[in-house]
Amino acid sequence: VQLQASGGGLVQAGGSLRLSCAASGRTFSGYTMTWFRQAPGKEREFVASLWRGTNNAYYANSVKGRFTITRDNAKNTVYLQMNSLEPEDTAVYYCAADRNLITSSRANAAEYDYWGQGTQVTVSS
Repeated sequence: VQLQASGGGLVQAGGSLRLSCAASGRTFSGYTMTWFRQAPGKEREFVASLWRGTNNAYYANSVKGRFTITRDNAKNTVYLQMNSLEPEDTAVYYCAADRNLITSSRANAAEYDYWGQGTQVTVSS
């Protein structure tokens, strides 16, 4: 699977952005799709995940209620709608995919086999 992330940019605090991650391959629905982010000087952190074959979504506490992850299997694309953005959301956002993940590992970046190239999100105060 090849992943291509897009949609990042510069936005003021309180604004919104929608990230997209387009995937190659014919079995997209069989992959758990997850967004991570990494701010300068910090470790990569889990943001949101959409479980394979289901609409079960999981969110980091820091984004719950503000971000929404969805997928369009017909377009092989996963989205991250980000509302009420805060300066603390500034980071490079990465999409990741895996077919064999177990639920307890969904926040562990090391468990993912496929990664997109990242897209920069900058939130100004």
